[in-house]
Amino acid sequence: MRILVWHVHGSWMTAFVHGRHEYLVPVTPNRGPNGLGRATTYEWPDNALEVPPERLRDEHVDVVVLQRPHEIDLARQWLGRDVPMIYVEHNTPKGDVPESRHPMADRDDVVLVHVTHFNALFWDSGRTPATVIEHGVPDPGHLYTGELPRAAAVINEPIRRFRVAGTDLLSRFAPVDVFGMRTAPLAEYGLTPQDDLPQRRMHRELARRRVYVHPNRWTSLGLSLLEAMTMGMPVVVLAATEAVEAVPPEAGVLSTRPDVLAEAVRAYIADPALARQAGKAARAAALERYSLHRFLGDWDRLLLEVTR
Repeated sequence: MRILVWHVHGSWMTAFVHGRHEYLVPVTPNRGPNGLGRATTYEWPDNALEVPPERLRDEHVDVVVLQRPHEIDLARQWLGRDVPMIYVEHNTPKGDVPESRHPMADRDDVVLVHVTHFNALFWDSGRTPATVIEHGVPDPGHLYTGELPRAAAVINEPIRRFRVAGTDLLSRFAPVDVFGMRTAPLAEYGLTPQDDLPQRRMHRELARRRVYVHPNRWTSLGLSLLEAMTMGMPVVVLAATEAVEAVPPEAGVLSTRPDVLAEAVRAYIADPALARQAGKAARAAALERYSLHRFLGDWDRLLLEVTR
């Protein structure tokens, strides 16, 4: 099957292109938001192919996977024909929650896929057919060493997303190293930024830290949390949105109370054996529920259904 899909969310896309299909990824000369092309900081297989928009009319495309509302118009313009469409919603609703209407609500020309059951619960999609395909992550291996008695977090754009991502809570978990895109300004807050590392290097650096912290208040479900669990890291997590489903009690600590989370970070830093035990449970839980095999199997079933 040949799938047109834009490179929007790097971690999700990395899992998606590991399937058995050909993935046509738009690329423009400036590699802007509508033509980012293949990833440079993630490892993608060769079946993810860069295609300039002007060539798409001549390409066979079985299905379009959309992730932003304006991509419907782009697909029709670039392809010059109607093709079955699936819209993936990565995000929790903004604004008037829980009355938020989804941009794809009440459409009969698209299937809506949520990446968490929490998202499906909170978005009002009207009569649009909707389903849930939970995340899957490639297994980086049991990388955890925990040799550094510090916490780690992964937050992209932590200043712009200050309260949404829980950036304001991070100082309670010090010492904490913050990985992600555009983290450099965090130095002004007494935190240690680790800016924009390639994924494989970031994973190895994360795994050297004793405990992973996930302070996000309002996010779908951070793939970095699932990746940390898969690496064998113990996790300390704000009990919000889908995280309460993803993290079993034996894998770490969940709470809505920052003081409880801060105490848990201190406990794991002080007790490497306790941290290793929780990390082992975290890895087992992540591999069972969020395996790449399960994720790609769920996607294959939906792709066959919409293209029949």
